[in-house]
Amino acid sequence: MPHEFPQNPGRACHGISTDLADYFLTRRQLLSRVGMGVGALGLASLVPGQLIGATSATADLKIGPSPLLPKPPHFPSKAKAIIHIFAQGAPSHVDTWDPKPALTRLNNKTLADGGIAMGSPFQFKPYGASGLEISEVFAKTAAHADDLAVIRSMWTDIPAHDVATVFMNTGSLRLTKPSLGSWLVYGLGTENQNLPGFIALRSGKLPTGGAGNYGSAFLPGTFQGASINTTAATVQQMIQNIRNSYVAPKEQRRQLDFVHQLNEVHAQNLQREAALETRLESYEIAFRMQAEATDAFDLSKENEATRATYGNTQQGKQLLIARRLVERGVRVVQVWHDGWDHHQDLREKLSAKAGEIDGPLAALFADLKQRGLLDSTLVVWGGEFGRKPTKDRNGYENPGRDHNAKAFSVVMAGGGIKGGTVHGATDEFGAAAVTDKVHVHDLHATMLHCLGLDHTKLTYRFNGRDFRLTDVAGEVVKPVLA
Repeated sequence: MPHEFPQNPGRACHGISTDLADYFLTRRQLLSRVGMGVGALGLASLVPGQLIGATSATADLKIGPSPLLPKPPHFPSKAKAIIHIFAQGAPSHVDTWDPKPALTRLNNKTLADGGIAMGSPFQFKPYGASGLEISEVFAKTAAHADDLAVIRSMWTDIPAHDVATVFMNTGSLRLTKPSLGSWLVYGLGTENQNLPGFIALRSGKLPTGGAGNYGSAFLPGTFQGASINTTAATVQQMIQNIRNSYVAPKEQRRQLDFVHQLNEVHAQNLQREAALETRLESYEIAFRMQAEATDAFDLSKENEATRATYGNTQQGKQLLIARRLVERGVRVVQVWHDGWDHHQDLREKLSAKAGEIDGPLAALFADLKQRGLLDSTLVVWGGEFGRKPTKDRNGYENPGRDHNAKAFSVVMAGGGIKGGTVHGATDEFGAAAVTDKVHVHDLHATMLHCLGLDHTKLTYRFNGRDFRLTDVAGEVVKPVLA
């Protein structure tokens, strides 16, 4: 049986007070009222009336505005939302977006660093009016070459998957800091109050580096990403407990309202606590999601032709959900596509892995364009670091490539991006970025800029210091901007 709550807090019932404030007394308040009452009466004549004429703490209780409400950006921007496709495992840039004919010419030769050159087994060719050179493994996505900006001069600090993955998602190598998505929702709020502002679509297990990749750290928990396991067959399995089987929506609403009243009395009589505010906001979102999320994640509501274009695969499902979410006003959608760690069997494994995302990604671009959403949606594809131009020491017979922090590629498209653009360059073999180098902090600054945020002004005070996503670095990569 549901608990019965007072219908009119503040009114007496059979001589028993139902004023919520009467049930929230600190020890100091209790002593003040009963042990020092006579002194308080004597003091009353000496104190200005406006200081002692306070009304009941429950009078005119008002629930404050949601921290997820839309907020104006620092400056006008085209992009209103972002889909970040994270290729976890570190894709090889010289086999996807950064052609190296010199490496092919020296295939199997010993390079100056002592490694054995490994020319790409894949063909590159120019696409679109821009002539952007793209590997055959992304032949379908290449049809949208004139919408893409490829940053070929990316670099990061440490070529270890767990560290570099968290760094790409939070801008931090050491301290646990808020994720990119959390910063964006903190800065901009979200358009749809019935869904989380930041949703991470993952396949099964937690990603390398853990849930901190989409966590809020010291930002209020309201801004953390909602992790959804898209391997589940139904919406109810993807989002557990999305429906309450025991309490009707009307009664749920009444219970939530009562809990909000309790929280307001607690805040006024004791203190306002961030943990409680976050928990209540999560309850609110969960309540509102019962209808909205069931619709947003239900792909059966898409026509058969659209589902066929994306493909009946895990990545096709993820990207179609991503489009449905940004269409409904979700600010940040991150799609996790792991399995890019190719130390051996690169020809077979990279081809297969790229094949999983190539068709769905091409379908996403076409779908966003057709719906008029590409101009307002920033799409980013990339991993945590790159790969060496030489054969990995573990597999000379059927080789792959080892880790490389000095060079990798990131692809951007959509809102605020100049399509058909190549920015920066690596050396002739792709071993290191040498021209117009772009650090992870620079990429983050650019992503924030596309959504109208100045990375130097998006700050949060914690432990006596103003923190930001880009720490004390970061420059916007202006050549890729429209």
